[in-house]
Amino acid sequence: MELLTLDHFSSHVNETYAARINDGEVPFVLVEARALSTQPQPMAGRVPFSLLFRNASAFLFPQQIYPMRHASIGEVGIFLVPVAREREGFLYQAVFN
Repeated sequence: MELLTLDHFSSHVNETYAARINDGEVPFVLVEARALSTQPQPMAGRVPFSLLFRNASAFLFPQQIYPMRHASIGEVGIFLVPVAREREGFLYQAVFN
């Protein structure tokens, strides 16, 4: 598997990712993709970055790894942590070190 970087996601902001939950899929919209540093982490070999997803469901999904699928990226496991609630739904963050 290729090491995911900010470049994989930055051109897909405002696009929908489908998280596989139980027997169905739940849509999450990528609302932000940003670098957390300008220097690669020595052990990781990439610049750390953060992704922020929004889900419009009234249900708060717990923090865990979700298999998420996107047409350009394919399916990857992303650890999502709920970080805020907005009028449009809950926000979930994923941090890649």
